[in-house]
Amino acid sequence: MTTAAPAPPPTAPDLATLWRLIVQAGGMKAYVDARLEERGFLVVRRDADAMSDREKDAYKKELKQEAEERRKLRREAWAAYKANHVVHLGEGVFWTDEVREDKWDTPNSEERAAENELPALDKPEQLAEALGVTVPQLRGMAYHRDAATSLHYVRFTIPKRDGTERPIWAPKKRLKAAQRWILQNIVERLPVHGAAQGFLAGRSILTNAAVHVNAKIILKMDIKEFFPTVTVRRVKGVFRRAGYRDGIATLLSQICTEAPREVVELDGKTYYVSLGPRCLPQGAPTSPALTNALCLRLDRRLAGLAKRYGWRYTRYADDMTFSLPAEHAGPPKLGAVMGCVRRIVAAEGFEVKDDKTRVHRTGGRQAVTGLVVNGDGEPRASRTLRRQLRSAIHKLKTGKPLKEGETVARLHGYAAFVYMTDPKLGKKLLADLNGVE
Repeated sequence: MTTAAPAPPPTAPDLATLWRLIVQAGGMKAYVDARLEERGFLVVRRDADAMSDREKDAYKKELKQEAEERRKLRREAWAAYKANHVVHLGEGVFWTDEVREDKWDTPNSEERAAENELPALDKPEQLAEALGVTVPQLRGMAYHRDAATSLHYVRFTIPKRDGTERPIWAPKKRLKAAQRWILQNIVERLPVHGAAQGFLAGRSILTNAAVHVNAKIILKMDIKEFFPTVTVRRVKGVFRRAGYRDGIATLLSQICTEAPREVVELDGKTYYVSLGPRCLPQGAPTSPALTNALCLRLDRRLAGLAKRYGWRYTRYADDMTFSLPAEHAGPPKLGAVMGCVRRIVAAEGFEVKDDKTRVHRTGGRQAVTGLVVNGDGEPRASRTLRRQLRSAIHKLKTGKPLKEGETVARLHGYAAFVYMTDPKLGKKLLADLNGVE
């Protein structure tokens, strides 16, 4: 006699169909009771005191069979529920599958979202469909663990100008695709201030520098730990103000953030241990654009401050630049401007990095995002860079070795940098480089 193989677990489409049946039945309890009755397992409760021993044994057997079948049906119903609901997002993350209004909803949220042409997203399954994933996959991307054994990111470092290493967390394929959808369909449609020059179509280091040509004084200030300061709560606030309710805003903010982590080896196993709250990772495509949306009020306040004192203001990521036009009459009030900037930045939840604050006057070279802005001409690459580039090309032509750390690929990048501000010279340098490769 052969034993029949156990039935395979329900597949995703079966679970979707099962959940529809549960909803039609009026909930999980009603569905389970209906299935028990349909299959002949639902026992009518009777007074056991009036039963004989044989009747009691038979009654207990029926109850046991009903309990076993009820447990089986509950497991199936719970699997169907989890396949269609988020359920839980990990330690410290509030979640409810109920779609409901709360006091933090943006007034006229639907109208605000429609004004910005944002996709209508009310339920997790709508977001999952938009991202091209299942609800369980959506939950996996948004789930938080303080000690994780795997991540949706690959970590590497790049050298900074001061010699230290900058950690980059690059999202893996599925998460990156989800972040790109959020970027293109939501974040890039949010309002940003005209002073923001980084990571926006039509704006660049060139447009940033062009604002500050012919300046009497240039003041440059950096925001300390810019991306790590933008925590998941602040990112969630961006999506809430955009018009999304708590549930969708929670999912979006979880997908766009990750905790800073330390790699720990314990008992032969690797753990990625959280060192603080989730924040914007350097390497996620959504991070720069989210900072622009988040800094709308900061930029408004700093632009207003600059205008009051006769200065000009732009921000490229964490680099804030203020300049006093050469034609400005009267005292520059540099100290007042610097003090007000620090107070405004602090009030907006950031901190100025004092050791990166620089003041450039007309007597020396004035550079903004790497471009020289002295005088009333167009921003341009520095004379030193152009000279070094010509020297490197000459070495290549004569067969001499390049300086340590210098590569042809890097020289191409420098030539393209020159081309951005001086197309004629840049084109010649690129042609020279192509001719000696």
